[in-house]
Amino acid sequence: QVQLVESGGGLVQAGGSLRLSCVASGRTFSTYNMGWFRQAPGKERDVVAAISWVGITYYIESMKGRFTISRDNAKNTMYLQMNSLKPEDTAVYYCAAGHGWPLKNVDDWGIGTLVTVSS
Repeated sequence: QVQLVESGGGLVQAGGSLRLSCVASGRTFSTYNMGWFRQAPGKERDVVAAISWVGITYYIESMKGRFTISRDNAKNTMYLQMNSLKPEDTAVYYCAAGHGWPLKNVDDWGIGTLVTVSS
């Protein structure tokens, strides 16, 4: 099992930026696919972006050009740079580790970090 801890959420105005971080511990971070999911009130938790253990990336269509996922295996850390934020990006963002593509099978979840985008 891997422990995941997110940070970097907060309140930002529309058009602003945030960078989320996820620090992993407990097993070999570099061999697992990682990803960011989000869940807005009353909606399901859905994948936003994923990065494979070799660095291949995936984004949902609405994120392309605005969000960038990356990972630093030496620091056991994954990032999500979010630019041009919109009110509809407001959600709890979860870090996830697992296998399959794009992260079809999640083995471990973080507790989430809240992102609120004001209009």
